[in-house]
Amino acid sequence: MIPIKSEEDLKMLKKSGKILSKIMHRLKKFIRVGVSTLEIDRLAEKLMKEENVISAFKGYNGFPANICTSVNEEVVHGIPAQKMLKDGDIISLDAGINYKGYISDVAITLPVGRIDPKSQKLIEVTRNALSQGIKQARINNHLSDISYAIQTYVESQGFSVVRQFVGHGIGYALHEDPQIPNFGQPHQGEVLKKGMVLAIEPMVNMGTRECEILDNGWTAVTKDGSPSAHFEHTVAIREDGPEILTN
Repeated sequence: MIPIKSEEDLKMLKKSGKILSKIMHRLKKFIRVGVSTLEIDRLAEKLMKEENVISAFKGYNGFPANICTSVNEEVVHGIPAQKMLKDGDIISLDAGINYKGYISDVAITLPVGRIDPKSQKLIEVTRNALSQGIKQARINNHLSDISYAIQTYVESQGFSVVRQFVGHGIGYALHEDPQIPNFGQPHQGEVLKKGMVLAIEPMVNMGTRECEILDNGWTAVTKDGSPSAHFEHTVAIREDGPEILTN
């Protein structure tokens, strides 16, 4: 059962998303050569305290950090550590907050220093894939219309879509129904309705779509060691189309 949010819920979720966007903007400006992923996580914790919100990730099923920091071949759920960012790296930041019981979630992939053209294209394609998916988040479309739009765009650009991890409903909890794959045939699954709130999040690999989990039990990496990018927005389905709450 996909929860339908009231106008009051959506107002609170928009506030949650605005705070999270502000935090992510500050984190984005902090990314540079020589910064450790642990330092990024500590800054995230500081910014969340300043905004009087709490991480939606820390402690979730035992996750040990405030945000996820996934570097290069790490697809999702990278755990912050004393890993220094190097020139030519790409890093995905994934963050979620709980604001007065309303949860928002966002992810972005950023270059570190000067990156190669193919990595830059990977980032741009993944960002554009998210936009393609969001365009389909409309009343009376089907859930898989989002999935199909993402997959067809990504594959047309010569990259592969991760299938082991998916987007999800969000709002009262970090993960709600429905699951939102980034692949599939159109016109399948739930019909989208006003008041649904979705975390749409394409994860795109430069090489194979296959992933494996590291020994820490959390971090997913590409099976062939190729770079991966990840973008995410929390999106509400409104009468006049999709509204990005983490914009």
